[in-house]
Amino acid sequence: MKKTIRTDTVDAFLDAIRCLSDKEELYQFLDDVCTTNEVVSIAQRFAVARMLYEEKTYIEIANETGASTATISRVNRSMIQGNGSYERIFRRQGIEKPTKE
Repeated sequence: MKKTIRTDTVDAFLDAIRCLSDKEELYQFLDDVCTTNEVVSIAQRFAVARMLYEEKTYIEIANETGASTATISRVNRSMIQGNGSYERIFRRQGIEKPTKE
């Protein structure tokens, strides 16, 4: 059985994040809740996802982010098999997917 993130505890955590009013409050909350390495790792995976979305190569991504090819592969798999959240965020941020020539 697949482990789920949909729990009452995670609901409470998400509600806490949603009540923060600006980036500075979010920085402070993440600094209190997570280790620096946890936040940096999540941010790195997000950067990897954006570069994959922009159709960069694994080598380009590894060189720019310092992520391992295993991490890049895991992020790629989540983009292919996941819920589409990365793409949703990128579209909302106005980031265009490259067009094929």
